[in-house]
Amino acid sequence: MKLEKVIAVRTDKTIYQDGDSVVKVFNSDFSTANVLNEALNQARVEETGLAMPKLREVSKVDGKWAIVSDFIPGKTLEQLMKEHPEKMDEYMELFVDIQISIHEKRAPLLNKLKDKMQRKISETELDATTRYELHTRLEGMPKHNKVCHGDFNPSNIIITEEGTPYVIDWAHATQGNAAADAARTYLLFSLAGESERANQYLKLFCLKTNTARQYVQKWIPIVAASQLVKKNPEEKDFLMNWVDVVEYE
Repeated sequence: MKLEKVIAVRTDKTIYQDGDSVVKVFNSDFSTANVLNEALNQARVEETGLAMPKLREVSKVDGKWAIVSDFIPGKTLEQLMKEHPEKMDEYMELFVDIQISIHEKRAPLLNKLKDKMQRKISETELDATTRYELHTRLEGMPKHNKVCHGDFNPSNIIITEEGTPYVIDWAHATQGNAAADAARTYLLFSLAGESERANQYLKLFCLKTNTARQYVQKWIPIVAASQLVKKNPEEKDFLMNWVDVVEYE
């Protein structure tokens, strides 16, 4: 492998292009279990037939874990939104349609979203009363088995020159309630300071799926709490405001 062309650098990984392959190299201290889980998620979602990069191999590069997938030439939807702001409404329609197409799929071997959220709530530094309320709210939410991306945002969609959208980065994929996935996307827009875009997205999602906005909003404290686990100091106050939306009786 020739790891010369860097596509992106993240906190715990560096992503390279090697010919027609993408090589995601994780830091040496990154959890082996998390690397293998990401590869397994990708393989399981791939079986649904969704347009996404094919997994090629999981290997080690200089002692570091690496996931090798197909390279998809094109631009991210995020890039296109910045380059053509006049097409924002059209792009948001496409964005929501792609997410809905994901939710229509089933992958029964994926981890369950509810289990993941329960674990993350337990891992937070929230007080016991808040954790109890969040666990209770989560347990009371309807159980679904739809494929959920878990990090669905415009930077994780590549549009080819032919106009075909490919969804990348399935590290957080689970099976569960689509409204939770929508709440997560709403939160990602909000965290990026794009509150107007967040509201536009949520309105579109609810309209296209015939989902009550209040139903998605019930998930927001739960997904905000799960985001707290990352312990990003810039996000803490913002997320705590969302977690405080919890209704006490």
